[in-house]
Amino acid sequence: MKEVVVEVNGLTKTYNEVKAVDGISFSIEPDKIYGLLGRNGAGKTTVMQMVTAQMFPTSGEVKVFGQPPYENYDVMKQICFIKESQKYPDNFRVADVLKVAAAVFPNWDGDYAEALIRDFGLPLKRNLKKLSRGMLSSVGVVVGLASRSPLTIFDEPYLGLDAVARSLFYDRLIEDYTRYPRTIILSTHLIDEVSRLLEHVIVIDSGKLILDAETEELRGMAYTVVGPAAGVESFVKGKEVIHREPFGSMLSVTITGDSESRAKLLAADMGLEIAPVSLQQLIIYLTKTNLDEKAVKGS
Repeated sequence: MKEVVVEVNGLTKTYNEVKAVDGISFSIEPDKIYGLLGRNGAGKTTVMQMVTAQMFPTSGEVKVFGQPPYENYDVMKQICFIKESQKYPDNFRVADVLKVAAAVFPNWDGDYAEALIRDFGLPLKRNLKKLSRGMLSSVGVVVGLASRSPLTIFDEPYLGLDAVARSLFYDRLIEDYTRYPRTIILSTHLIDEVSRLLEHVIVIDSGKLILDAETEELRGMAYTVVGPAAGVESFVKGKEVIHREPFGSMLSVTITGDSESRAKLLAADMGLEIAPVSLQQLIIYLTKTNLDEKAVKGS
């Protein structure tokens, strides 16, 4: 039986009859970087709060390292959950956060934390209340990386970082993950930025799981056909269309489930062009398709 770090079965969370998470199931394997992706309000944070025992599910089951995480110290000491809205005591300085982290996380690397502090230009003695949003985000990034926790979750804590600091975070993450493999989950809507890091992608939309696949599988999953409208319509007939965009007499259609190399030959014969689809485009198209289908059912 394949080893798993997180196992979720039929997980549901309901607020006042509204299902924030709607019966999803997935598993997270050890020593991989996962992307938990989707639009804001899709249910990603709710899922992570249940996985990290900060919230009870309405129904379904969560196991982390083979055990329920709730009131389970053996499980929780192996998890580091860094979120954008991280709260700290009013009197805490950056140095105090590092001191507490060293006591909480068994794999904490103080020397690495100090190196990261220098990389991000953080003032150790400054009160957290006086830090900019970007510096606060950097504190979370330092703790998440230096914790070296077997399960490390970043829930968009890097939104306050500028592009240079985010790039530094991604570089440090992949460097340290290569040296010290562990399971890392990145929850974000900055999909293009993190796509090079991800080994597996889980997409949640409107509380439902709509995609759960290895990143390599997704690279050739979809492509866009561009050309005269009549020719494109003929080419895509009977294929699964996830996006359609007309412009003048031309048409651009994105399809899934066909062999791109075979399609290129056929498209060339028909005078059509084939364009690749980025991971971000694919997820945008899939979530929009899901939204359109919900609208049709609700009408």
